[in-house]
Amino acid sequence: MSKRVYISADYSPSDGDRDVVDVLHSWGKDDKHKVDYVDTAEVISGSVVNDPDCRPCDLKKEFNRQINASSAVIFIIGDKTASRVAGSTCRRNSTGAYCNCTPYKQNANGKSICKWPLTSDPDPDGDLGNINTFSYIEHEFRQAQRRGKKIIVVYNSLNRQIGWLPSYMKGCGDCAEPFWVRDALGNRVGNYAFVKRVLGYE
Repeated sequence: MSKRVYISADYSPSDGDRDVVDVLHSWGKDDKHKVDYVDTAEVISGSVVNDPDCRPCDLKKEFNRQINASSAVIFIIGDKTASRVAGSTCRRNSTGAYCNCTPYKQNANGKSICKWPLTSDPDPDGDLGNINTFSYIEHEFRQAQRRGKKIIVVYNSLNRQIGWLPSYMKGCGDCAEPFWVRDALGNRVGNYAFVKRVLGYE
C-alpha cells in the first residue's frame, strides 16, 4: 500500500537536518513499503515560488495543500529547530492592509505592499490561516494538528532530546523518538523499523 508522507525539517545548509530527509527519501524507493515522501524544500522549489511576488503567506497556503494531500507528517527535530523563525515576519494582522513585506525570493524590487486588502478569520473546520506570525515549521505543525493528520516526531540524534522540542510541540515529548540507532557493527543508521511501524506497515 502506497502512502504519501509530508516531511517538515530545518533545511539550513550548514546546521540543518537534511541528512535525515535524505535517508527518508532513500527508503521511499522500497518496493515493499512504498512511501511517497514530499518535503518542505521540494514544495518551496516548486511552482509556487516561480512567481516573483511569492510571499511567505503563499508558501504557507501551499504547505496546507501538501499536508492535506498527505496521510502523515514527519517532523524532524534538530538542536536548532526551536530557534528557527523563518516565515514569522508577517505584520498584516497587527499593522493593517498597507504594511510591507518582502517577497520570498527577496527580489530586487525590495519590499511590497501586502497583497491582501481584506482578511477574515479562518474557518474553524478548515485550514489554518496562511496570514500569521508562525514560523514555517510551526505553521506546518499546527496545520497537521488541525487537519487530524498522523504526526510523527523524530530527533536528529541517537538519543531522546526533549529539550530540543519547540514550545508548541511539548506535548509530543512522550512519543518523539531518536531517528538514529546503532547497527550490529556500531554504525549510525536510520531507525527503519520505527518509521515503518508508525506508518502502519507492521
